[in-house]
Amino acid sequence: MSVIEVNDRNFIPEVQCSEVPVLLDFFGTWCVPCQRFAPTVEELAAESEGRYKVCKVDVNAAPGLVQQFRIMSVPTVLIVSEGQEALRLVGWQDKAQLLQALNSISA
Repeated sequence: MSVIEVNDRNFIPEVQCSEVPVLLDFFGTWCVPCQRFAPTVEELAAESEGRYKVCKVDVNAAPGLVQQFRIMSVPTVLIVSEGQEALRLVGWQDKAQLLQALNSISA
């Protein structure tokens, strides 16, 4: 599975209506830590095997979502389960931390 770009228009079908947990990565194209974090997000998407979904939100392209979730800095990762924010991680995270977060929600 690949990373899905999410914006104000496709958020509901891709995230809120997802039957599996969603890792939602808020990033900025100008953000150096976000650029270093991107390969980890891509790896997680490739390894998801339908257990979870990986989505990215460009903060400049989705101001409504930034406001809705009160995103104050990037990168910020939300784990959304059953349409609700279940967990928030602010700042760069390694792959093990993200998998642990996903597993804690999926368990």
